[in-house]
Amino acid sequence: MARLNCVTVLAPAKLNLALDVVGLLPSGYHDLDMTMQAITLYERVVLRRSPYLNLRLPGSLVAPNNKNTAIKAALAFFDYTGLLAGVDITIYKNTPVRAGMAGGSADAAAVLVGMNELYGARLSMSELCALGAKIGADVPFALMGGTCRVQGVGDFLKALPPVPECWFTVVMPDYGVSTPEAFAAYDRVGSSVHPDCGAQEAAIRAGDLDALCAAAGNALEECSGAKDTGAIKTLLREHGAVTALMTGSGAAVFGVFRDEGAARTAAQAAKRRWKQVYVAQPDRGGARVSR
Repeated sequence: MARLNCVTVLAPAKLNLALDVVGLLPSGYHDLDMTMQAITLYERVVLRRSPYLNLRLPGSLVAPNNKNTAIKAALAFFDYTGLLAGVDITIYKNTPVRAGMAGGSADAAAVLVGMNELYGARLSMSELCALGAKIGADVPFALMGGTCRVQGVGDFLKALPPVPECWFTVVMPDYGVSTPEAFAAYDRVGSSVHPDCGAQEAAIRAGDLDALCAAAGNALEECSGAKDTGAIKTLLREHGAVTALMTGSGAAVFGVFRDEGAARTAAQAAKRRWKQVYVAQPDRGGARVSR
């Protein structure tokens, strides 16, 4: 087998079709019940063999330091495998930051998948997910991708069938949301929104987009502090979205559309007010090497 010197990995962003806070775990973390969906908006991560550990983020405002999830993933990989090596990581970011779309988790997943391929480590998906869970709650999903029911702190994942054919228009305001601050606000004020994730899972299994959207919701939406959420949801619904809601802890908001034309029309309308607007479809996979 020829030695690889460079691999490119694509890692999808995610949306929360539902997010509920169902309690507190003994660890003090929030116990969550969620439906996560990978979408066709990708982080592109290039990894090259190197005697050193380097990270580059061309064109990004994210600082390339040791707190970055990509560096944490590389260190976790080397620690687990015992490999005495390095890697040069270049991340071309496409997912907005502090959006609730797991861009940082996608980067970490991409590094784990890429280094597994680059160094021929042959770690299983279970091993990669166990490593990923130590880096961030959304990393296991970023590895698996597709459509999943996700519970606990993100460590219990159940793969679901693909969602019915649809399109997403995602709108990101010009500010982000801190996930710890959003959960702290939830602890203070709670939420009137508690989506039925079980009903949504049943709708996905039945291929029923209307029922899927009827069960959608986000328990963090009211307390995220993202002041544009209501206006974005209204615009998306006015342009035909079956439903619209915030993803993760915000600040991005998305609408679900039956067809591409309506999704793109809504995107054009949104761009008159917000600069970061994306149109995407469901993606059936997770982080993978790009051939």
